[in-house]
Amino acid sequence: MNAQFKKGVLDLVVMVVVSQHDIYGYELVKRVCEVVEVNEGTIYPLLKRMTNEKYFETYLVESTEGPPRKYYRITALGLTTMNQLKTEWLAFSKQLNLFLEGGTHDEQEGIS
Repeated sequence: MNAQFKKGVLDLVVMVVVSQHDIYGYELVKRVCEVVEVNEGTIYPLLKRMTNEKYFETYLVESTEGPPRKYYRITALGLTTMNQLKTEWLAFSKQLNLFLEGGTHDEQEGIS
């Protein structure tokens, strides 16, 4: 997949995954890769930024397989932002798909 396509949608994919249930980093990477193939080096800086922006909060849980795991939980601000991004993405992708399928200008205006 085109790197710019991934970059444009990655925040939304991560937010949706975290909104489904609290999750730790490695598990999050695996879930995101089911939708968009990325490496860990892409996800962790994104998680740090989104935590700093107050979209996520973190907490530690003891692990039987090593050090405690940092879990991510979406905040109220994160949910609001995710829903806004989701609405914008759905409208954008619908309009783009219509254009790519050869829809007319009048049909495209009916979407807005």
